[in-house]
Amino acid sequence: CRARRRKEARRGPRLCYTNHLYSRPFIESFEETPMLVAVLTYMGYGILTIFGYLRDFMREWKIEKCHIAREREEQKDFVPLYQDFENFYTRNLYMRIRDSWNRPIYSVPGATFDLVERSSNDYNWTFEYTGRVVKDVINLGSYNYLGFAENTGACATAAGEVTVKFGVGMASTRQEMGNLKRHEELEKLVASFLGVESAMAFGMGFATNSMNIPALAGKGCLILSDELNHASLVLGARLSGSTIRVFKHNNMQSLEKLLRDAIVHGQPRTHRPWKKILILVEGIYSMEGSIIRLPEVIALKKKYKAYLYLDEAHSIGALGPYGRGVVEYFGLDAKDVDVMMGTFTKSFGAAGGYIAGRKDLIDYLRTHSHSAIYATSMPLPVVEQIITSMKCIMGKDGTTIGRSRIQRLAENTVYFRRRLREMGFIIYGNNDSPVVPMMLYMPAKIGAFGREMLKRNIGVVVVGFPATPIIESRARFCISAAHTKEMLDRALDVISEVGDLLQLKYSRHKVLPSLDRPFDETTYEENEE
Repeated sequence: CRARRRKEARRGPRLCYTNHLYSRPFIESFEETPMLVAVLTYMGYGILTIFGYLRDFMREWKIEKCHIAREREEQKDFVPLYQDFENFYTRNLYMRIRDSWNRPIYSVPGATFDLVERSSNDYNWTFEYTGRVVKDVINLGSYNYLGFAENTGACATAAGEVTVKFGVGMASTRQEMGNLKRHEELEKLVASFLGVESAMAFGMGFATNSMNIPALAGKGCLILSDELNHASLVLGARLSGSTIRVFKHNNMQSLEKLLRDAIVHGQPRTHRPWKKILILVEGIYSMEGSIIRLPEVIALKKKYKAYLYLDEAHSIGALGPYGRGVVEYFGLDAKDVDVMMGTFTKSFGAAGGYIAGRKDLIDYLRTHSHSAIYATSMPLPVVEQIITSMKCIMGKDGTTIGRSRIQRLAENTVYFRRRLREMGFIIYGNNDSPVVPMMLYMPAKIGAFGREMLKRNIGVVVVGFPATPIIESRARFCISAAHTKEMLDRALDVISEVGDLLQLKYSRHKVLPSLDRPFDETTYEENEE
């Protein structure tokens, strides 16, 4: 990945529209980490590690109080329940910036939200609420892509009416007493929306992957997984008992090599053919902001007779002219994807997930999926939220609200990304991805950026190691259709101000600012400085 990114960095964003598989420009950018920044980042982690060992020494000799869980003195001869060294990062690095996460909000997570203020008197080991509520914080962290996370409007009204009539819990599984007509209506609507034969809904998005992949693959099967796949896909693959091989992120040469080797050599030792080869990919990768090269994946899948499992958690509703996800974005046929998975937690402002595809696939999962058999069925208020928002997106509510939100999200995404690049920040991902990672790199700047943004009433998500590579800490912005241009301009001004304060404008490619130039024709010039 680093070698590929170095090549990309030298030539700027990559345009992949010459390939006959693509009907539109496919532009992704992964600018190389500046050498000085990389060296200083490693030095920062080195210094923190040295001081961490020093503080551990002081805690061992009771010079400094240790707040983290550890063995009692009377149990010191027992087999240890807690591994001190495994918690080294948590004790000495994470705790320094713990105030940047788990912030309690006090309102609907819409374009703005209210935040409960808290403080710590022991360096983030514990927090106390001050009693103050910070009002109207611009929300750049929630996955509210189409703005349906709201407490007014058609969705909230419909969900409220259903709550009064049916309550908030089903108290049973779908196979026992928890299957209502509204659940079946939801599944038919999802199948219609995606253009497939059948669909099945689940109450939890994470479990949709982790509990269904084991039902689709097992011993003697081969799973080819993108190296940046979500933890739910990784867990599902491991629980299946299949052989797992990982290919480089969005790298079709790496994927094809694994496919070719799997066909030629078969299973280890016996060299028998694999019972099944399953490719696991995501539509939008939530840490990189990149979009899967789906036309090429489908071409390889057909060439080598493999199966394709597509996770559209972040892309459904957020991509495509009608919000039908990455398949529609590329103008492909949904029937070419064997298993379509997605969640209702992002674009639909609800909870849960779905599996969609051929009818025989869904019928099989209804009787073999652990999530279908053992999990409590989806609450009716959540079902109603999904149905109402999905009908709005499809235009079945008699309005164009859904279509206008999809268009507004696309415009906001392009505008926000372009402005950040013009300011000199290093931005990862695809031009059309509403997930916008902005590189911070140094560990000290992770907490500093989150705190400085909050001081200026902007709520952001910051991410560091081990969720990212050690030198690629970042802030992750999530753009929403609910954001107005004034909100985005206000946020961009603050980001630029904090970027100057913390010296975050690392990019060596300077984008020429122009408001009326088509985005695909953005030109770059080298910044000699």
